[in-house]
Amino acid sequence: MKNHSKIAFHTLALAILLTLGLTQARAQDSTAPDNTKVNDRDRNKTEPTADQQKESRPDREIARGIRRSIVQDKSLSTYAHNVKIVSQNGIVTLKGPVRSEEEKSAIEAKAAEIAGKDKVTSQLEVKPKQ
Repeated sequence: MKNHSKIAFHTLALAILLTLGLTQARAQDSTAPDNTKVNDRDRNKTEPTADQQKESRPDREIARGIRRSIVQDKSLSTYAHNVKIVSQNGIVTLKGPVRSEEEKSAIEAKAAEIAGKDKVTSQLEVKPKQ
């Protein structure tokens, strides 16, 4: 009986150590996001940012319409659903990462359909899964 208890104890201890090792390895594999360059760009006063979104009814309606169109498209990734949409005096700026050129094009088309083709500036960046 004592041997069975020792084997069970050692097996349990080994399982715990392996689990801890895998958890630590996964933590090291996932690198922290680095938005330093994007943050630097957005500190530039000439760059439209979400806090500059105009509170005029037309600007709010444009941004809301684009957001609704993007979120309703379930073929788009979570990244695409979360792009920044800034409307200022009818001019729309799109910012953020998307997973593919197709997503980028789809979002730009949705924005152009609502705001007008010549009223959309895209700063979307393709960042495929790694």
